[in-house]
Amino acid sequence: MNEVIIGTNPPSVGDVVAVAREGCQVKIHDDAEKRMRLGREHVQRLIDEQAVVYGVTTGFGRFSDSHISPELSEQLQRNLVRSHAVALGEPLDEEVVRAAMFLRAVALARGHSGVRPDIVQLLVSMLNNEVHPCVPQQGSLGASGDLAPLAHIALVLMGEGEAVMKGRRLSGTEALRSAGLEPLTLRAKEGLALINGTQVMTALGVLAWTDAGHLYRSANIIASLSLESLRGIRQAFDDRIARLRGHPGHYEVADSIRKLTSGSDFMTCQGELRVQDPYSLRCIPQVHGAVSDGLTYIGDVLRQEIFAVTDNPLLFFESQEVLSGGNFHGEPVAVVCDHLALLLAELGNMSERRTERMLNPAYNEGLPAFLTPKGGLNSGLMIAHYTAASLAAENKLLANPSSADSIPSSAGQEDHVSLGTTGARRVRQAVFNLSRILAVEALAAAQAVDLRREQLQQVEKKDSWRLGSGTEPAYRWIRNLSRRLIDDRCLSDEVEKVAENLRAGQLVYACGSME
Repeated sequence: MNEVIIGTNPPSVGDVVAVAREGCQVKIHDDAEKRMRLGREHVQRLIDEQAVVYGVTTGFGRFSDSHISPELSEQLQRNLVRSHAVALGEPLDEEVVRAAMFLRAVALARGHSGVRPDIVQLLVSMLNNEVHPCVPQQGSLGASGDLAPLAHIALVLMGEGEAVMKGRRLSGTEALRSAGLEPLTLRAKEGLALINGTQVMTALGVLAWTDAGHLYRSANIIASLSLESLRGIRQAFDDRIARLRGHPGHYEVADSIRKLTSGSDFMTCQGELRVQDPYSLRCIPQVHGAVSDGLTYIGDVLRQEIFAVTDNPLLFFESQEVLSGGNFHGEPVAVVCDHLALLLAELGNMSERRTERMLNPAYNEGLPAFLTPKGGLNSGLMIAHYTAASLAAENKLLANPSSADSIPSSAGQEDHVSLGTTGARRVRQAVFNLSRILAVEALAAAQAVDLRREQLQQVEKKDSWRLGSGTEPAYRWIRNLSRRLIDDRCLSDEVEKVAENLRAGQLVYACGSME
């Protein structure tokens, strides 16, 4: 993807990811510039008429009843950005900042915020020249939008604050001028329009949802390999069972596992070794399927928010009206980020249980304890499982809903907030945690398959024991990143390498259309 054009059609999730992670260039459509000019003319008429308009001729929040004269409008906007830039803590990753900048440009380009085209053009030029404002993570209540973090982006447009450019941390002015850009003086409404939106939580949510999709599909693949190592019962994935329940995700997962394990010599039939498998194996379609259905709903909400205009007040230049409302309230994004955190925790719970089952000699159908033939001298995957269990427990804490909380602010004027950005930051951490939990299961599944194949060859005197048509490439993919564990070695780097590739969707790609 070479270029994303904003201002006409809604951007896709893929567009956001391309700009955030691949450095895709952004361009403003001519029609968007026309709409922004119309919106700006509307603002100027309101000023000329001395109309009472929130944030244009008044103060902000509890100060909305304070009149501000037109000659002080530039100072008002400058003071707004400076006073609101009080975010704290470690800076957001550059990909998150890029996504937030892109989404803010998309919203402003629709023309209902009353900013000059120059404002959006500078945002776009910063993206295209890799000028990334330093945005501390903490400080957003998620209504009125992401005020504090977005103010740190707006500071750089004014030539203040700090930005990173090609790995160098510079003052806002230095960063702009290094890219051949000049700071802007914000005029009436523009400071408010830049900071009054949900784009930081949406950026975090979109990137986390994208990675979660890769991890959900990877979880189906890795679970199938674990099933084979434990000689799982194939009848649990019969499509007739799924049809009787009727949930689309359930059917999707059962179908995926049937395809992945097709042709496998490791899978068994009902009654061959046992009548039923434990829930972490038998109920993969029900649990992973619920995750699939949840991801579908979350994706619908995030796609809507990508193109949303989320500041206040909003200008309707066609009818020459200005309306105050609450589009900045982050509740739609907040609740789906909390939902996503819960789904990630559930995938991690299931994965950790399958790992424990492969390692535990009481449950693993005759494999050596902790998947090491030299138990005692070696500990095998014992502590890798500890790590997975620790991360699964952490994800349960991260799944505690942020949006269930609220705290009044602005002297009671803003008496209910979403805390969506807090939840979105946590779900990003949950993504990293889940990728590592799944990486541990992947290493355990490959190790268990190696040991199971040797066991079966010895007991049943059959030279070739085939994996499924989809799990065979998955097994090879894991082994390309992590060799078989014979004697103990440090596994941290291998787990991280597998986890990073899982987040990027590389296992899904390796298995092609089988998932």
